[in-house]
Amino acid sequence: VQLQASGGGSVQPGGSLRLSCAASGFSLDNYAIGWFRQAPGKEREGVSCMGRSDGSIRYADSVKDRFTISRDSAKNTMYLQLNSLKPEDTAVYYCATAPTLGCGLERHYYVDYWGQGTQVTVSS
Repeated sequence: VQLQASGGGSVQPGGSLRLSCAASGFSLDNYAIGWFRQAPGKEREGVSCMGRSDGSIRYADSVKDRFTISRDSAKNTMYLQLNSLKPEDTAVYYCATAPTLGCGLERHYYVDYWGQGTQVTVSS
């Protein structure tokens, strides 16, 4: 039972990446999903989330209109599309699940599963 994150890398400012998080041993459809990030010396912060069944989606103000969260039930995988990347987006990105119908960006909701993190570096 695990979440496996992938897709991180190094890109120049303005570039794009797509992060993936594949679930095994359980169905993502039974959970709200979220993406978090943690930059060196900073607290882990919520980036985006999607509710389990109510269609709710939320984004942190810092990534709104640049990042897009999605899930693919057939592949049991969640995604985070990162566009127009900025140096301040540099962080380790984590995926997580929450046993809620809707979703929130606060870490305390995510009590079930966490991925291992994938590094995103934005630099010229």
